[in-house]
Amino acid sequence: MNEEMKGRVDTVLERVRDSDSGLTVGQMGLVERVRYSPQGNLMTVFTRAMHHTRGCCTLLALTQQSRLLGLLEEEFKREFPEHWVRLENL
Repeated sequence: MNEEMKGRVDTVLERVRDSDSGLTVGQMGLVERVRYSPQGNLMTVFTRAMHHTRGCCTLLALTQQSRLLGLLEEEFKREFPEHWVRLENL
């Protein structure tokens, strides 16, 4: 991935914030990596959405993470309208 694409990815990761903590998706570590395939115009965003949830807070965490991942997908599609965007949970 070239520097321009990396910068655009970083911009998306900084735009999406958790409303409770104010942390960005990048700061929270929800995105493990991003793979770009220019042949198929495909951008795959690998997430670790469930790696830190436990016990009674699981439902709340699932709801919040689901909302954040939805926002993340929207922002990637907005930033890269010429690409297919796919989120995959690791």
